[in-house]
Amino acid sequence: MTPDSGTTYSFDICSQCKNTCCKDAKPPLTEQRKKMIEKYLENQKISVQKPFVKALYSYIAVDEQIYCRLFDKKAGRCSVHAVKPETCVAGPITFDINFAKGKVEWFLKKSEICAYTGVLYCDNMAFAKHFEAAKKQLTSMIIQLGADELRAIVKIDEPQTFKVGEDDLPMEVTRKLGVK
Repeated sequence: MTPDSGTTYSFDICSQCKNTCCKDAKPPLTEQRKKMIEKYLENQKISVQKPFVKALYSYIAVDEQIYCRLFDKKAGRCSVHAVKPETCVAGPITFDINFAKGKVEWFLKKSEICAYTGVLYCDNMAFAKHFEAAKKQLTSMIIQLGADELRAIVKIDEPQTFKVGEDDLPMEVTRKLGVK
């Protein structure tokens, strides 16, 4: 995989944004994604001291200014953009799990915190394409993460979002969460 050359719709918008979604984000990591990032860092000869943290779930560590340790401040972009975490790929789409209904609920961040949201909201085709790709990334992550990790992640409050859809939880997720 090679880093994005800056020619994609989302990258062009995100690279000009002055918001800091890479600040205090702590995106969850599956073991598979962690290995991909480690291999990418090694192949690209990028040195990052202690890039991951394992607490209630695994995530990318932050520096003393609470920026993601994989964010290259000089370049103003993610140093592992080609293999970044699923939630970063999916952004500004995020999710919650409705345990009572056995649903994964999809949310879109509000445009005041994400410039890409405003563009997606006005371009139905771009939104539909991104939404499907985001759901695929996030569903894969939800399937791979453990029940305790998922329970910890969905406790994280994301008030600046609005619901854009819901789907049934995959069967393997309902089983591991004990949801009917």
